[in-house]
Amino acid sequence: MTTYTTLIILSGLVIFSYLFDLVASKTKLPSVLLLLLLGIGLRILVDNLHLQTFNFLTVLPTLGTVGLILIVFEGSLELKYEKGKNKVIKGAFMSAFFVLLATVSVITFIIYQITGKELYVCFTNAIPFSVISSAIAIPSAAALSKKSKEFIIYESSFSDILCIVLFNFAITNPHISMSSFAGLGLNTVLIIILSAISCITLLYLMGRISHHIKFFLIISILILVYAIGQSYHLSSLVLILAFGLFLNNADTIKHAYFRSVFIYKNLSNDLTQLHQLSAESAFIIRTFFFVIFGFTMNIYALNDGPVIANGLIILATIFLIRFAYLKIFRKENSGSESFIAPRGLISILLYFNLPPALKIPEVGTAFLFLVVLGSSLIMSIGLLSAKKVIHFPEESTH
Repeated sequence: MTTYTTLIILSGLVIFSYLFDLVASKTKLPSVLLLLLLGIGLRILVDNLHLQTFNFLTVLPTLGTVGLILIVFEGSLELKYEKGKNKVIKGAFMSAFFVLLATVSVITFIIYQITGKELYVCFTNAIPFSVISSAIAIPSAAALSKKSKEFIIYESSFSDILCIVLFNFAITNPHISMSSFAGLGLNTVLIIILSAISCITLLYLMGRISHHIKFFLIISILILVYAIGQSYHLSSLVLILAFGLFLNNADTIKHAYFRSVFIYKNLSNDLTQLHQLSAESAFIIRTFFFVIFGFTMNIYALNDGPVIANGLIILATIFLIRFAYLKIFRKENSGSESFIAPRGLISILLYFNLPPALKIPEVGTAFLFLVVLGSSLIMSIGLLSAKKVIHFPEESTH
């Protein structure tokens, strides 16, 4: 493949992704679903033409990690904290927590019934299927009312964070003891301290860097700190969410010393530019990640009847638990929120990070692909068929 052919393909993918975003804004059909289908189509074309391709599985986890960081960061930069939003934040956390626990418990039982493996192995394999993907949920919530959109941003981000905590805990503690929980508590304290130090340091740097290129530096430092934290099994996604929230709300802190040191004249303009840069970077990464994921999937494995049957059971479990929880505990649910439970980028990353010894052949990539694609399809159908979205009064941001 020549250099020019590669450039044509890459630029063509970005153009298609942009058109898919336009379609998504008009139809509520998630652009991620269209990107997956594009990847599948390209795979079929390549197979029919018998073309040689690169092993894209080697770059997929890295692309996914960067995409996850940028998408959560972009979403958090849109959130303005007010005391009146405590109820939304608390509700989002409780939803993420209890829906995750219920879903991972039921899916563990289902995998146990399917495979007969020991419960610990089934539990670790169930975790990737139990997390709401913020990479898909946040863009898909754009057409919802302001309160519903904020709820989805917080809930999906909390779901990612809690699931990563649970995944790291499960992988590093095959045998649970008191020291396991002590380690979890220590890791939680460490990530909170690391988040606080990083937030203060990065805001200070933003105000002091005079070079005309500084936002990619800030994002690079953020990714570096995230990677270091993850290498020590810390839930570094907390840091990403905290930094975005901190930046967007720093100007509300009234402490005189803080304002004199950290709040600078062009902060508002810098935040606008940083948000734009993170949004466009996330768009590019998301485009390539989901096209590559669709391309790397062996769709012919979906001819397996048991894979389809078990995948449908998993999908039914995911949405029944979500419907039940939101129906009982979230009175403000517009109806559309119940359908926003996609599996995607974070599910794929966690699956690829499973140690080889813990992977179950019956719960392979075809199974994962079916759940990712199926959850996006159900979300699309739900959003498209929603007769009416309840609009809540806009809250003041001043």
